[in-house]
Amino acid sequence: MRTLCASTLIGEFFIIGFAGLVAMKDPDLSQGTVWTVCGIAMVLSVLLCGMITRPGGVQLGWALQIALIASGFIVPTMFFLGACFAALWGVSVHFGRKVDEAKARFAAQQAAGADPA
Repeated sequence: MRTLCASTLIGEFFIIGFAGLVAMKDPDLSQGTVWTVCGIAMVLSVLLCGMITRPGGVQLGWALQIALIASGFIVPTMFFLGACFAALWGVSVHFGRKVDEAKARFAAQQAAGADPA
């Protein structure tokens, strides 16, 4: 699960940065505000890469997905991109868990001395 989810989060890192560049064009927002919010979200996405397998890691990932979709109120394109990344996150979590279960079954078979062929 870690690899799939981390790949999604790294993709989000870049999307958040690009959304920050677009948000800077809004005259109602200061550059400091934009980069503080984007910087926190970017750091969170990188930190979550290492926290995926820890308790609460997946839930924090979902919170980041909700925040990404909500950022569409500032940069309207983020409604679409946030929804796409939320779908990617859901797929990554689902199939990542399946891969982890298959690895665990294979390791149990190896430990029991069963022939994998």
